[in-house]
Amino acid sequence: MALLKVKFNQKKRVKLAQGLWLMNWFSVFAGIIVFSMGLFLKIELRKRSDVMDNSESHLVPNSLILMGILSCAFNALAGKICYDSLDPTKFAKWKSLLKPYLVLCFFFNFFIFFIALICFLMRGSLETTLAYGLKNGMKFYRDTDTPGRCFMKKTIDMLQIEFRCCGNNGFRDWFEIQWISNRYLDFGSKEVKDRIKSNVDGKYLVDGVPFSCCNPSSPRPCIQYQVTNNSAHYSYDYQTEELNLWNRGCREALLLYYSSMMSSMGGVVLCVWLFEVSVMVGLRLLQTALESIANPEDPECESEGWLLEQSLTDTFKSALESLKKIGKFNQVDAGAEGAEGEEGGKTPAITTVS
Repeated sequence: MALLKVKFNQKKRVKLAQGLWLMNWFSVFAGIIVFSMGLFLKIELRKRSDVMDNSESHLVPNSLILMGILSCAFNALAGKICYDSLDPTKFAKWKSLLKPYLVLCFFFNFFIFFIALICFLMRGSLETTLAYGLKNGMKFYRDTDTPGRCFMKKTIDMLQIEFRCCGNNGFRDWFEIQWISNRYLDFGSKEVKDRIKSNVDGKYLVDGVPFSCCNPSSPRPCIQYQVTNNSAHYSYDYQTEELNLWNRGCREALLLYYSSMMSSMGGVVLCVWLFEVSVMVGLRLLQTALESIANPEDPECESEGWLLEQSLTDTFKSALESLKKIGKFNQVDAGAEGAEGEEGGKTPAITTVS
């Protein structure tokens, strides 16, 4: 028994073709939107590529861009097919191509669903990328005189100001690295010498943070040096007082920004997927309805359209049998080639009479 069997007359076939034509052009517009989303996300990721460890995060925008291009191409072609299906003479040239086209549409819809999933599941990979990227970027903060790294200070400062964050996981991350360049250290000073000697790696570590960590909304002037020293500041308790520094780490801030953006895009892609599936089902019904017309010379006659010619289980069984036949055919071919090789390897014995 056919799956999703529907009876059509001429009027219904025309309405289905017109409706699908309109839906396909809506899908072209949706493809442009998806392409634009991918382009926007790629630009946003490239802006902060210096604080990302690898390029895996570009999988989502690249997939969205590819999906947008393919969606425009597939749906524009489907719109043309639906338009030509109203004229039997024009539809004849598409008749042989419709089945391969529908197979491609099936795999394309699977690809769309996969993109929607990775939009929701990329959070873990993105978190790792940001954690390592920010950690390395903070190490290069002081290298303002090193070619290739001189821009890192500005990048980190602008990032902390824009996203209202400090450090990787928090402002204490700055206590563990030397973020002040040796160029601006007075090595004749006893304090500098003592700090460098007290560190195993010979680095100048301070309990301070860059200016970009300061919260401008705080009523108190920013305390960015000797943050943990209560005696260095009047009426100040490091343990109890709310500091005038951003408490949130930049990894958390960027992760929230990008993951919320990708989740929204994943929702849009999922809606596009549902729309594309409905278009594919409608196109399949139109194809079978046009092919099952009993008398092609009488366009007014009724016909039947279906999604699958057999039930879902029967279709699955027939597909498995077809695969088995292909496998057996390949084995027979391989055996025949092997036999020919053996026969060719045997050379006839030649006897000579002297």
